[in-house]
Amino acid sequence: MNISRPSLLRFDFERDGLHRHLGGGLPKGTLIVVSGGVGSGKSALIQRLAYGLLLHRHSMTLISTETTTKGFLDQMDSLDYPVKKHVLDGSMRLVPVFPLIGKAKKRTDFLQRLTSTSSLFDTEVIAIDTFSALVMNDIDEARSISTISFLKKITGRNKTIMLAMDPLDLPPEIIGPFRSVADILIELKTQIVEGEVEHIFYVTRYSHAHGPVSTAVGFRIEPRAGFIVDITTVS
Repeated sequence: MNISRPSLLRFDFERDGLHRHLGGGLPKGTLIVVSGGVGSGKSALIQRLAYGLLLHRHSMTLISTETTTKGFLDQMDSLDYPVKKHVLDGSMRLVPVFPLIGKAKKRTDFLQRLTSTSSLFDTEVIAIDTFSALVMNDIDEARSISTISFLKKITGRNKTIMLAMDPLDLPPEIIGPFRSVADILIELKTQIVEGEVEHIFYVTRYSHAHGPVSTAVGFRIEPRAGFIVDITTVS
């Protein structure tokens, strides 16, 4: 008996060949957790995936704690990932959780707003960068389980969700369940080699892969070039 596999979300972009390390594309209807500390490259990886997805006419919502709308667009331009036209035509929906003036206030109602705003989940892909920073004042063990249940209901509708998480934002008993239920778990690390910072992402779990998946991939981020796979970093 043939077992049908989830459809594929393409993000290939020949400038870096990242898709060749991640199964050729992202399976639809999956929960993806991208875990790493400050400066590990979480946002850069999500930005690269977002650009590739948009190139292949997939729609997405990006909720960002990192910058304003203008700041995000400028950052993408600096990496040569132009997305303004996708924002204008509605295929990319930007939701910045960052004030234009003043410091960001602590939010204690993000989970309630997230689960009650159905329009956020209209697109094929929903990415939250950084999810752990948004919920750190608004979550306990019980709410983490109910949030996971909600996210799984969304992925059950063939939506793909990407959560960027910093392990230092949340205690292990909170972040652990998210890692455990993720269909795809990518962990980013940095190391110092001969005075140079090297970035590596480790694919800890990758369910429903349509092709080969690398277990460890070195990368770097460069202006006007964006995400670059560095085959010399990982032996």
